[in-house]
Amino acid sequence: MAGNDDILFEVRGRLGLVTLNRPQALNAFTLDMYRRLDPVLRAWESDPAVGAVAIRGVGERAFCAGGDIRAIYEAGRGIGQDHPTSGPRLTRDFFREEYGLIRRVHRYAKPYVALIDGITMGGGAGMALNGRYRVATERTVFAMPENGIGLFPDVGATRFLNACPGRIGRYLGLTGARLGAADALYCGLATHFVPFARLDDLLAALAAGEDFARFTADPGEPPLRARQTEIDRLFAADTVEAILAGLDQATQKSVLRGSPTSLKIFLRQMDIGRDYDLEAALKLEFRIGQHVMAGHDFYEGVRALIIDRDQKPAWQPATLGEVDAAMVDGYFAPLGDRELTFD
Repeated sequence: MAGNDDILFEVRGRLGLVTLNRPQALNAFTLDMYRRLDPVLRAWESDPAVGAVAIRGVGERAFCAGGDIRAIYEAGRGIGQDHPTSGPRLTRDFFREEYGLIRRVHRYAKPYVALIDGITMGGGAGMALNGRYRVATERTVFAMPENGIGLFPDVGATRFLNACPGRIGRYLGLTGARLGAADALYCGLATHFVPFARLDDLLAALAAGEDFARFTADPGEPPLRARQTEIDRLFAADTVEAILAGLDQATQKSVLRGSPTSLKIFLRQMDIGRDYDLEAALKLEFRIGQHVMAGHDFYEGVRALIIDRDQKPAWQPATLGEVDAAMVDGYFAPLGDRELTFD
């Protein structure tokens, strides 16, 4: 295998294989990993000897739990600015380069197969769900819990959550609910189910230039199917407050773990981007994200959940009622010459 210890590359027969190798960090992407992956994907796309690409994570817990949030936090707080991939520019460069790579994955000319075995969240979802094939296993756990750290579901979530049946995308983004394989398939977030024990056989088939369809199985009935009508009714309202009013106490608690500002940003984001393609979604998310990086709640959320782990974020504003429409508007304001563009 080639690459550094965090991300490994190899060619097996007709297959280009990417292995995320940070199990202690749930295989979270660093900016350096994105920068190493991009030229390899470019090279494999133009190499006639490579027929398909697969991406997987090391360890039993996660495909990829997201991006390196701690590094972005430290950059925004001015910590570790002597490092070439740190400093204040990281809060811009990380998202710009991550989103560019997600677009490449989405437009990839060859089959791109993400093995979403284990936790698949945030940036991991971005590198998986925007590709052609997303293979879930019995260990798959998908979620977009970004509101809980004062961020918002991004990495193309404007598109793939809106593409879920009915109002399920709103439900997932507001609650951070976790889905298994059957529900991921039901929502269109996964394309196939393959038992974990057969993943090596799947990779061998791809290396031989064969189809992997014979390894697929039935994950069972998706629990969300029985709840579809109820979710559609409960999450149809135009405001977060109105949605909360109809929820039971446990679901209200799940929603209210998030930053009040983030919750309102997400609902506006979903409404604006209802019919967006991936490029439009990423441009919108970059714009919102840069405003979030200049604010308070992201840093407070990361401090409370990841740095100090006191689980007590002091959001500003602290309540939904204090977040008015004008404040939300500010997160959607144009960035001028700092807008995201693609080559």
